[in-house]
Amino acid sequence: MNIRDQPLKAVAAAAEPRAAVAVAVSVTGAYRTLCRGGIDRKGTASVTDRTRFEVGSVTKTFTALLLADTAARGEVSLSGRIAERLPYAALPRGHGRAITYEHLATHTSGLPRLPPGLLLKGLPSWFANPYRSFTPDMLLPALGRAVVHHPPGTLTRYSNLGVGLLGRLLADGAGTDYGSMLRTRVLDPLELKDTGTAAPADPDPDYAVGYWHGRRRPPWVIPALPGAGAIRSSARDLIRFLRAHLDPEDRDIPGALRRPLAEVVRIRELPAQDDEKSGLGWSARTVAGATLYFHSGATRGCTAFVGLSPEREVCVAALTNSGVTLRSGFIQSAYLLLRGLALGEAK
Repeated sequence: MNIRDQPLKAVAAAAEPRAAVAVAVSVTGAYRTLCRGGIDRKGTASVTDRTRFEVGSVTKTFTALLLADTAARGEVSLSGRIAERLPYAALPRGHGRAITYEHLATHTSGLPRLPPGLLLKGLPSWFANPYRSFTPDMLLPALGRAVVHHPPGTLTRYSNLGVGLLGRLLADGAGTDYGSMLRTRVLDPLELKDTGTAAPADPDPDYAVGYWHGRRRPPWVIPALPGAGAIRSSARDLIRFLRAHLDPEDRDIPGALRRPLAEVVRIRELPAQDDEKSGLGWSARTVAGATLYFHSGATRGCTAFVGLSPEREVCVAALTNSGVTLRSGFIQSAYLLLRGLALGEAK
């Protein structure tokens, strides 16, 4: 299928004027990309579809797939309670005992957005990297101070703490760290060679340097909650990742990941919300018969969007090395590209 450049240019135009951009789409198997700018503002190297950007909360879609894989292996149950894996002192107060793995992946656990204490600890570096000083040994004590005011499953409340905790529990259960578990179970099987959790050396020509309001930002690190936002990836890898969700039974998909890929795109109704639905780790919306799955992410220096429509065989990945500002329209433009391609309006 012929895919015109103009819709991709519209997404690039929504980024900051001097920012690097990589936008990639796949429609019924046809791949197209538009790349603009350099990895930094010194002209060190040009951005390509292999350049790695910080993807922030897009990481959560990978963590959800890791959960589905762990459940398919019988190592955990989606409906299993996380209290069984936590020391007593780390149990959240209130309704915390009832939280399941699925609650964590669908933001219905009732846990707060951030761990108690992270805001104060990260305040001195709030505009650079507020997560850097919140270390792994701080997570469980902070979790024990969290309060779950509503029964899990009755309220949607976006939580970096919840998905970050999910990544920690899965890795602890496997006797490894999050990055290694992700590499073994998801990244290597799907041949995602540009994707990982390690922070780059600075500078590194394979990685985009982040900027916020025109100021260079240090590489993003999130040591206690890598499952919530530590991944770096390229536009090409993200399209490959998204394509795997279109038809999990495809013969090119590794057999061990077929059930997990089908599980993460199984629709769940969100509590008390008629219009919004959820996959496992994905927001979902039905428009004119097309189901759109999507997730965005942001660090202090980069912004990312991924989305797919299985019925229309459409995938979109959009990356830029500029952090979100009040005027940012990049994520919305990328979503409109996904919607337009799925509805046949932006070919």
